[in-house]
Amino acid sequence: MARKFNFSAGPAMLPTAVIERAQQEMPDWNGSGMSVMEMSHRGKEFMSIATKAEQDLRDLMAIPDNYRVLFLQGGASSQFAMIPLNLLGDKAGADYLNTGMWSKKAIAEAKRYCAVHLAADTSEGGFTTVPTQASLTLNPDAAYVHYTPNETIGGVEFDYIPETGDVPLVADMSSTILSRPIDVSRFGMIYAGAQKNIGPAGLCIVIIREDLLGKAAANTPTMFNYAVHAENESMYNTPPTYGWYIAGLVFGWLKQRGGLEAMATVNKRKADKLYAVIDGSDFYASPVANNARSWMNVPFTLANPDLDAEFLKGAAERGLLTLKGHRSVGGMRASIYNAMPEEGVDALVAYMQEFESSR
Repeated sequence: MARKFNFSAGPAMLPTAVIERAQQEMPDWNGSGMSVMEMSHRGKEFMSIATKAEQDLRDLMAIPDNYRVLFLQGGASSQFAMIPLNLLGDKAGADYLNTGMWSKKAIAEAKRYCAVHLAADTSEGGFTTVPTQASLTLNPDAAYVHYTPNETIGGVEFDYIPETGDVPLVADMSSTILSRPIDVSRFGMIYAGAQKNIGPAGLCIVIIREDLLGKAAANTPTMFNYAVHAENESMYNTPPTYGWYIAGLVFGWLKQRGGLEAMATVNKRKADKLYAVIDGSDFYASPVANNARSWMNVPFTLANPDLDAEFLKGAAERGLLTLKGHRSVGGMRASIYNAMPEEGVDALVAYMQEFESSR
């Protein structure tokens, strides 16, 4: 296959080995005579796929036994409503940290269902940094604390896990999950859209502590009730079977590469290479504070924005795709998730240096 380096923030690159295996298994999975897309989600063939995928994810993330893993539809954006509907219980409100476009969207949706208290808000600084633990104004009576550890659009990433006491911490890890080890036990709930570091769009992973189930408001739609999905092993309705299958292949690929500790080493090295060329030049600049720079999404600007179009054209000619920054931010953005090979970052760095030297 003629594979190029796709720096899209999502849907993003998948590992070539996963694409090739899916291609091989497309017409006939494991001698079943069926494509995974044709299988009954309750048949023994797909159930074996689902069970292995969940176990591999549990192994990778060291998920404790008192957490349920759900494979849901609707992407992470559906969780913006599902979270307050399920986790408020008898509480009136929740704490939210506003650090970028995705936390902002989560806040807007939560306001439809509960009183939202902003425990931190970095909007005045243009979402270029993260609040310190000491600056958080947390409400001990909040139902939960929600934050976005990595803001895909702004390239802002927390360098710590907030301490929230007895209040459950909820994290939108869509663009950082599986990029390094984390202590799952410090969270009440983790959720992540698949299309960045897991698999194709349309699947959302939810990892939720069991004691948080069964608190849904009476008017919660059945399909929005985490307890219903947990009781039915994510099979209450027909799940996104093919996305689940591809996610399982990705989990297997990660295990073969040494797990999340090995991925953390590679991901840190990739990010360091890219930030080094940005910082070592007056031609490029990063808008993000040093302590808040994302490993996964690296925005940068050119000193002369009139050269943006030419930069992108030259990049595309070299097989470096979708580097244009988000329309709300401008400039460039290189998303370098797990599936982005190190040689892709090396090729981008070489092109950036070449482009600068020719000006």
